[in-house]
Amino acid sequence: MIEQDTIKLLRECDAGVKMGISSINDVLDRVKSRAYYADLNRCKAEHEQLQGEIQGLLSKYRDEGKNPNPIAKGMSWVKTNVKLGMEESDSTIAGLMTDGCNMGVKSLNRYLNQYEAADEVSKDITKRLIHLEQRLIHQSSGYL
Repeated sequence: MIEQDTIKLLRECDAGVKMGISSINDVLDRVKSRAYYADLNRCKAEHEQLQGEIQGLLSKYRDEGKNPNPIAKGMSWVKTNVKLGMEESDSTIAGLMTDGCNMGVKSLNRYLNQYEAADEVSKDITKRLIHLEQRLIHQSSGYL
């Protein structure tokens, strides 16, 4: 049970971290503020570092991981482009990032509870990813 929950939790983290990187990439070239650009770029790099750790653990279990749900990813892309098409501003980007991070935090907390038998290393990675998302919410709030 521990190994099964561990793999399932890592898969969800893998999908979440990929979604986060993709979402940041979708807006990064439209950010006007140098400080916000730096915050987003740093957050993306931290997501990529966590992704490497997740992939390393998944490969130890001979698992390929999980990609974000294509429908969710497509809807996110459409929402991003529609909103930025109406008003391309750091405020719009901050709102999109806040919404996405809130959904990520909610999902990751649900998975932590659902896969409670997962090992402590995987739970720690999940908590670190949650912390990254919460920090980005806080950083984005100054641009809303």
